Amino acid sequence: MIVAATAVTGGFGLLIGSFLNVVIFRVPAGRSIVRPPSACGGCGTEIRPFDNVPVLSWLLLGGRCRDCASPISVRYPFVELLTGVAFAAIVLRFAPWTAFDISLADGIGAIAETLAFLVLAGIGIALAWIDLDTHRLPDAIVLPSYPALAALFGIAGLAMSDPGAMLRAALGATILWSAYLLMAFAYPRGMGMGDVKLAGVIGMALGWLGWPELAVGAFAAFLLGGLFALVLALLGRVGRGSGIPFGPWMLAGAGAAIFAGEPIWHAYLRLVGLE
Repeated sequence: MIVAATAVTGGFGLLIGSFLNVVIFRVPAGRSIVRPPSACGGCGTEIRPFDNVPVLSWLLLGGRCRDCASPISVRYPFVELLTGVAFAAIVLRFAPWTAFDISLADGIGAIAETLAFLVLAGIGIALAWIDLDTHRLPDAIVLPSYPALAALFGIAGLAMSDPGAMLRAALGATILWSAYLLMAFAYPRGMGMGDVKLAGVIGMALGWLGWPELAVGAFAAFLLGGLFALVLALLGRVGRGSGIPFGPWMLAGAGAAIFAGEPIWHAYLRLVGLE
């Protein structure tokens, strides 16, 4: 059951990844994500359905347009593959809902929980790439994430009779949003309001899981972002005044916390002699 659910969700993730490529390209430009159909950036020819199969079409075409031989960025299959892997990993992380002996209420709750993190993975991949491209985190993606996650966590909390998780999610969103808002006021050149809004979304998801996950995710964002900035500085790729998009590292830190937050937290406590 788990293997089948993982395979199906991973395949669905590949399809979502193909859609995310459209989102990443069109949302920052203020264009519709529905019309017109996707077309080659070189010759403008509409992409045929059989040339739009995630990952496989890019491989069969050799990374080039069928009509004009213009190169197709490796980003497209990478985003598709990354989304498929992320979706499969989330199902494995929250796999208990695939068991046959789980109660109906717990099953509904676990499915809602899984869907919430699938939503987070989808918007996270899109936002990370958009931030790398444009240094923006569009409200059109971030703001709808609040009611979507709140509804799914609400369903999960009610079904599983876990009001504590619902309260943690609300507090997590408030705490991380407030912390980032203070940092944005203190250092506006280094922290934008897009980061603040995204922090609330991440805080809600990590707070739902637990306080260790929230703490690890918050810290990991700055650790990963700082290491990345240091590497770029050593390579001479950035100067003191250069802006580095922080959204991808916020999301990477959240990913680390979702999949390994509790063991990382306990390892830290043992390291400092508190456990």
